[in-house]
Amino acid sequence: MFEVFELPFVQRGVWEVLLLAIGAGLIGTWVVLRGLAFYAHAVGTATFPGLVLADGLGFAATLGAAGTGLLVALGVGALGRQAARSGRDAERHDATTALVLCGALAIGVLLASDVFGSAASVETLLFGSLLVIDDGDLVLAGVTSAVVLLATVLLEPRWLATGFDPASARALGVRSALPDVLLLALVGLVALSVLSAVGALLATALIVVPAATTRLLVRRVRAWQVATVLLVAVEGVAGLWLSVETNAPPGATIAVLSGGAFVLAALLRAGLRRGVVRARPLPEVARA
Repeated sequence: MFEVFELPFVQRGVWEVLLLAIGAGLIGTWVVLRGLAFYAHAVGTATFPGLVLADGLGFAATLGAAGTGLLVALGVGALGRQAARSGRDAERHDATTALVLCGALAIGVLLASDVFGSAASVETLLFGSLLVIDDGDLVLAGVTSAVVLLATVLLEPRWLATGFDPASARALGVRSALPDVLLLALVGLVALSVLSAVGALLATALIVVPAATTRLLVRRVRAWQVATVLLVAVEGVAGLWLSVETNAPPGATIAVLSGGAFVLAALLRAGLRRGVVRARPLPEVARA
């Protein structure tokens, strides 16, 4: 059953998942807490034009994706600050994210179809493959997780204050936009790191869905972070094993497992809530 883990390329895939689990799990909790799930999906998907440029001009795909991801992060951050001044943060932030995403995808389609003529080799980076991991991917995953862990330790109080109550955070003196800009940049960095594992289109399978799953069952922030890191690691390794056994794409397999885990957690939470409600004694008025 576990003979597949003796294969060198599978072992490298496992190491990639374990290294990514720390960064993706931690940043995923902040993404869910701050309502940045759409942004996390957008910044991953918007690397498409960078991938096309890298394929057409012959330079590193990671470099191309990093360039477009950075531009998207800066664009959304700048537009988001303007939206904050108008007092309609959530609505404007989603709108500006959608605007930047549509523009990036449109540019990518034009480059792939009209400029370079073909984007066949970009397909792997759009959907990822844990079976073709190299040393550069492992280094990027390790560095990303280390940076995210360090940023969490240093900026957690500010991110928590702004995430739970932005108005009170400003009253307490948390007014600098730099921590929020760094958070957006870190989301982009993690999205870039998971390209080789699950691709640009399935980045949320490692960044958003596991954090949303554990959020249904865990209340405390620290326990939530630990549970999310563990869930990312388990889903990644299990998805890699299942993909090899069934000859299915690793990224899609991990995404299916991630979605299935979320559904099970939601059903479990609903069942627990019904059990609690039924277990409560009826008030005296209701009994009468």
